[in-house]
Amino acid sequence: MANYSLKINGKTEQIDIDPTTPMLWVLRDHFNLVGTKYGCGIAQCGACTIHLGDTAVRSCQLPVSAVGEQQITTIEGLSENGDHPVQKAWVEEDVYQCGYCQAGQIMNASAFLKKNPNPTDKEIEVAMNGNICRCGTYLRIKKAIKTAASSENA
Repeated sequence: MANYSLKINGKTEQIDIDPTTPMLWVLRDHFNLVGTKYGCGIAQCGACTIHLGDTAVRSCQLPVSAVGEQQITTIEGLSENGDHPVQKAWVEEDVYQCGYCQAGQIMNASAFLKKNPNPTDKEIEVAMNGNICRCGTYLRIKKAIKTAASSENA
């Protein structure tokens, strides 16, 4: 066991935990931040995507010991009222179906748009390729990312 001081969604949290514990379980089981979902457990589906600094990462394979001083942002911390441009675009474009993958999709899309605020269709497809949607809403996801990009650039 080791003691960690984690910066999660703008707050500093303390935890005494095994250093190999994946951040997914730290967030869900110890801080009740359950918007980050368990999907595959091998960092292939994207349901567990969070931000580490400004980078989208898979929390199911990220040990707590690797976080260091970096800021962690979960879907709960992306915006206070669900008014981040990507979240608003998701609603506007009616992306949700079952919703299971959506937190990971939104977290990946928001990190991507921060680095590339005016992406092409191909750039969106490449950036979002690792996030699997069981319901197949990929066309609406792409449309929502374009909507968010245009609203951020307006």
